[in-house]
Amino acid sequence: MSSEVNSDLVFKALAHPLRRAMLDQIKDEPKTTGSLCEAHPTIDRCTVMQHLKVLEDADLVIVKRVGRERWNHLNALPIKAISDRWISQYAGHALNVLEQMKSDLG
Repeated sequence: MSSEVNSDLVFKALAHPLRRAMLDQIKDEPKTTGSLCEAHPTIDRCTVMQHLKVLEDADLVIVKRVGRERWNHLNALPIKAISDRWISQYAGHALNVLEQMKSDLG
């Protein structure tokens, strides 16, 4: 799969607030699917599973099965790749523009 397709999947996965919340929940330690369902009582298990599938497809979640439990681990590398490709590149440009404005005004 090309990096552009991977980026599209990551952006799609990050676009939904529930998926971002799930990533926040597994940021410090993996969580079972059951615990993620409990954290979102207004959403049925099937919907939680569908959102986890989108995160898996974007390689943001790595699933490890232990017995009957499904543990969801964060894979932050795709987010870092997005940051390296998009955010840091444009942030550097923005800083250069601000520096130029500062020197022009000063």
